[in-house]
Amino acid sequence: MSPLTVGLKEWAIVCDLLLEGRTIILLRKGGIHERTGPGVFTLEHPAFLLFPSWEHQKPAMVKEEFRGRVEVRGEPAETAGVTFHGWGEAARIWRVPDRAAMEKVEDLHVWTPAQIDMRFNYKPENPLYLVAVRSYRLKSPVARPGHWSYAGCKSWVPLKGEAVEIQSGGLTPAIDDAEFAAMTQRIDVAMR
Repeated sequence: MSPLTVGLKEWAIVCDLLLEGRTIILLRKGGIHERTGPGVFTLEHPAFLLFPSWEHQKPAMVKEEFRGRVEVRGEPAETAGVTFHGWGEAARIWRVPDRAAMEKVEDLHVWTPAQIDMRFNYKPENPLYLVAVRSYRLKSPVARPGHWSYAGCKSWVPLKGEAVEIQSGGLTPAIDDAEFAAMTQRIDVAMR
């Protein structure tokens, strides 16, 4: 595994749940390309650190069972610093055909119907993508100082300073192979 130099910014609660194996799903608009042919989607960076963000997460937008774990901070990323607890690989990407498709995988994600609707309605001219992420916990958390370039609403955050080395002990996925395969199979059927 090569060192990681970029983080994918996501709500801190979602990063936690990915690393606990409670979900494998991220939703995205943008940052996804069809470089290898029509309908074959890839992320700009297929392997990435899970960069926890607190700026926009709202307890009301995650399912009730997770709301008590949502920490709301206004702390700007440029001054706060960040601690990475894990990393992920984009295992599969689907274009979400319609709102009904998300209902078929409702038990596999963490968001409320209102949050799903907001994602569909934000820039409706752009498609919504579902990304199955294979998540891995780092052997030890890695802390990095904050930087002004980390601030703002962006998905990809190039890291300042040293790359994060992935040790051989950091290759145990949050979800075992069989369960991950079953989940991606269900998503595949739902996204048709």
